[in-house]
Amino acid sequence: MSDWLPSLNALKAFEAVSRHLNYARAAEELRVTPAAVKQLVGKLEDALGAQLVKRSGRGLELTASGQSGRKMLAAGFAQVRHAVDMMRTPDTRERLIISVEPSFATAWLVPRLESFRDKNSNVDVLIDSSLKIADLESGAADIAVRFGRAPQDNLVSHRLFDEQLCAFCSPSLASGPRKLKEIADLQHATLLHWDLSDLSWAHATRRWMGWQPWLAQVGADHVNSATGVRFSDYNLAVQAAVAGQGVVLGSLPVLHDLIETNLLVCPFRERVTTDIGYDLVTTQRALQRTEVQAFTDWIVAEATAQTAHIPIQGKNI
Repeated sequence: MSDWLPSLNALKAFEAVSRHLNYARAAEELRVTPAAVKQLVGKLEDALGAQLVKRSGRGLELTASGQSGRKMLAAGFAQVRHAVDMMRTPDTRERLIISVEPSFATAWLVPRLESFRDKNSNVDVLIDSSLKIADLESGAADIAVRFGRAPQDNLVSHRLFDEQLCAFCSPSLASGPRKLKEIADLQHATLLHWDLSDLSWAHATRRWMGWQPWLAQVGADHVNSATGVRFSDYNLAVQAAVAGQGVVLGSLPVLHDLIETNLLVCPFRERVTTDIGYDLVTTQRALQRTEVQAFTDWIVAEATAQTAHIPIQGKNI
């Protein structure tokens, strides 16, 4: 094996292109021009004597040579970034980046986070609340909480909750003039929808159940699921339900705290338990860090403690 290494700038340019498969987005990340990125990748190909990137339709794809080094290169740069952070920060504080979907962050994680910080005062936690699926191998985040994602061999996964879907509303709406007691009463209620049609991330999940399939599963497909109010942000749909504006379909484990504080109720006995749920995922490399292992142990314990108070029931699909 030769001790010679190509230009680190060229390697960095290729690593960015391998993630984005787009010269312009890679250039934006590296703060250079797309032409400069393309030139650096070309110089790396010349130096290695192998094509790494090729055109595919309107986009890019990696060749077999490019694929062979992509993961190790990403891991290497992640280690370099971590080493630089350690040199830059002379004290003993550690930084932990958690990638999490906004509704889970708002309803479940953030209210509990003080408990982790009390036990790990030397760890600075950054919550990356986004619908974008973070690339853990590249170091974009240390840990992620993901919903409905198929297991990946290169990631360590811990199931936090199995999904239990229920219909939720405010106590005032449930006991109002048109009481909500039986599932058939939904035909007189305003259904609050989470509209996923414009969210590309949703296609990467195994399944998100909306009102129509849920009603079919609980034997209430006579209820018109096409009407109601639609939201592109799930948190807004939940807040509308809390405000008494309608009924939202939600996860019992995730909305548990809103039920405990009587901001939401589940007026119907019908639940649907799916074969998907919320998983904590990280990499083997990240788990070697004390703060990552500490957060993993903490969140799994929190989820286990809550699950003990929520018996799994309802129709399985």
